[in-house]
Amino acid sequence: MRTFDFAVIGGGSAGFNAARVAAALGRRTALIDGAKELGGLCILRGCMPSKTLLYAAEVLHHARHAGRFGLRVPFATADMPKLAARKRRIIGEFATYRQQAMARADFTLIRAQARFLDPHTLALSNGRRLRAKQFLIATGSRVSVPPIDGLAEARAWTSDEVLDLDFLPPQVVVLGGGVVACELAQLLARLGSRVTVIQRSAQLLRDHSPEAVQAVTAALRKEGLRIITDTRLERVARTPRGFRVDYTHAGRRHTIRTPHLVNALGREPQTAGLDLAAAGVRVLSGGRVRINRWQQTSQPHIYAGGDCSGPAEIVHIAIQQGELAARHAAGVKGLKPVDFSLLLNVVFTDPMVATLGLQERDLKAAGRPYLSASYPFNDHGKSILMEALHGHVKVLADPRRGRLLGVEIVGPSAGELIHTFTGPLKMRASAVDLLQAPWYHPTLAEIVTYPLEEIVEELRGCPGPAQAARRRRSARSTRPS
Repeated sequence: MRTFDFAVIGGGSAGFNAARVAAALGRRTALIDGAKELGGLCILRGCMPSKTLLYAAEVLHHARHAGRFGLRVPFATADMPKLAARKRRIIGEFATYRQQAMARADFTLIRAQARFLDPHTLALSNGRRLRAKQFLIATGSRVSVPPIDGLAEARAWTSDEVLDLDFLPPQVVVLGGGVVACELAQLLARLGSRVTVIQRSAQLLRDHSPEAVQAVTAALRKEGLRIITDTRLERVARTPRGFRVDYTHAGRRHTIRTPHLVNALGREPQTAGLDLAAAGVRVLSGGRVRINRWQQTSQPHIYAGGDCSGPAEIVHIAIQQGELAARHAAGVKGLKPVDFSLLLNVVFTDPMVATLGLQERDLKAAGRPYLSASYPFNDHGKSILMEALHGHVKVLADPRRGRLLGVEIVGPSAGELIHTFTGPLKMRASAVDLLQAPWYHPTLAEIVTYPLEEIVEELRGCPGPAQAARRRRSARSTRPS
């Protein structure tokens, strides 16, 4: 039986970075991963393949609508086999790089599945056992199959199958209205499928603001997607010609038939096979591992990070959690827990949705006063010439000195623009501080100055938002490039 100081279960973003840090701190470290292919969810079946395809679909969308820009593109379509091959090549390069990094690392890589026998011992699927002083559980997540009659038996596509498609499905029904559902639905629609989205909640992207959801929903419907919200899924069945979905909407029962069905109803922690009870590790409802601010579970020597513990299923958060766990386990002094007041999130629909820091629902729930100002992309020079008219920039600030509290950007390149605020929020900057920086015209980024100006005007009791907006519209039409 081999013995280690620190054993990591799972080789994704949290696990790989935790093992790397632990080994660098001089600890005997093992990384245990029994997946068929190393690389983790982000590289193999999540962030990178989906964004590779989404960008290609965006290029196709612009080509098909080139007439808006005075261009003539007579024919544009997706070559699905070539699209799939390009995705495989790019993702293969990312995966190979990660695998090479693991092979060169100072930790021991063990290719096996693991489960706890007791708080310090693992049974491995290769028939061996392993003991460690401390552990990190970083097993990620898997597609959830909610208890809807017939759903499990129907064997609908998941995001895995959609991202591997080498043909264009003529018609698809997508179950769900979260981030993955919206991104995949728009991807398929832009490639040429007729797409229907059936969402159980009253709105898409239920964790985002009504204004953000309204902008995304309007854009998706404009592109031809059929969106049905506020439903109850009654039954799913596989038929000789595809699938049948029975659902209730507005008090009436409906049926939709489709050759292809996607289950995008969410993900759940992948912890079922670990036998956490044998280790004395407590889990919350749904299988999520309970952790404290140092990533420790109910067993202080066992840590958890990434999707299996949450609270946010985001790569950079998983990396932070994994590295924090490794350092805390090694006794490094002066550590700080992950700061979720600076939570950064991006939805890669078009328009994109990006949020940073505290949002209005957080501030209202805490009874905390704040200033809010927003400005629409359909009144901004650069976005107008780009024909990117959906969405807005919203800034939230402290009412005493204008310190920035949170930002919401819905619109073109929102996932890039949000980073104009990451440094300032971390540095506790104010709206006045940001306005002292230069902002080039005409750029998308300069739109953030408009709500910042309104915040400053409110602080100083200067001209109100309407007068400020009129001034900006005049400046936009007369200002030289």
